[in-house]
Amino acid sequence: MATQQTQGLARGLLSPAVGLLFVWMIVPLAMTIYFSTLRYSLLDPGAETFIGLDNFRYFLTDPAFLASLLNTLVLVGAVLAITIVLGVPLALLLDQPMIGRNIVRLMVIAPFFVMPTVSALVWKNLLLHPVSGLLAWLSTLVGVTPIDWFNDAPMLAVILIVAWQWLPFATLILLTALQSQDEEQKEAAEMDGAGAFSTFFHLTLPHLARPITVVILIETIFLLTVFAEIFVTTGGGPGLQTTNIAFMIYSQALIQYDVGSASAGGLVAVVIANILAFFLVRIVGRNLET
Repeated sequence: MATQQTQGLARGLLSPAVGLLFVWMIVPLAMTIYFSTLRYSLLDPGAETFIGLDNFRYFLTDPAFLASLLNTLVLVGAVLAITIVLGVPLALLLDQPMIGRNIVRLMVIAPFFVMPTVSALVWKNLLLHPVSGLLAWLSTLVGVTPIDWFNDAPMLAVILIVAWQWLPFATLILLTALQSQDEEQKEAAEMDGAGAFSTFFHLTLPHLARPITVVILIETIFLLTVFAEIFVTTGGGPGLQTTNIAFMIYSQALIQYDVGSASAGGLVAVVIANILAFFLVRIVGRNLET
């Protein structure tokens, strides 16, 4: 009886916060759904007309949509590949005893705490600038013509910036998983004559399977909404080469002033994100059960 009263009291105390959170989420969603059914231009406020699903038809048939969807998938896939492939050896390195290990760990993790806008400006003006950037200076030292990254390879430049930001996150998660690995298994494998590569592929890598799936899940959700890096560096160009779904929605709303189409695009992006999250959660859940 006392337990039921305690549970009832707990629900009563939590109800206002849950209700406020629900309103906080449902009101913007409801307004987005409402605006997606209107022909609504910021240049002509007060002249909205109901057009049903035409905004969705316009957004999905826009040639820029397929290009932005492909760019989004390329960006997400490339950043995931870089952060996983480099995160595993970095985590293994940081797990080894060394002088100043805590300082090295802090330096490796530091980029994750840099604002996306700041990191994009640093990469654009200090590292990848074709005249005064660090890579341009190194290229001239070896007699190679500097690359104009944001004109000749814009998507690669954006991928490098975003991967630099998310690599510390993957490294931190994988490093935490390595520290929970059973040392007795590794010692037993070494006593049986297993080398470093055999120990890694048969013990360490299977142990990292779960944290790797968690990294993929979390990073994918956030990488689908990458915007600041593209806005600061390439502006979605040249042409549509770096325009992803998030930047296309921004372009519809605040460059073309078409709130209705942008709202429809936002709902399409939510559906895409939920579909990916659904499959990723199933993969993670299946991995956790094994």
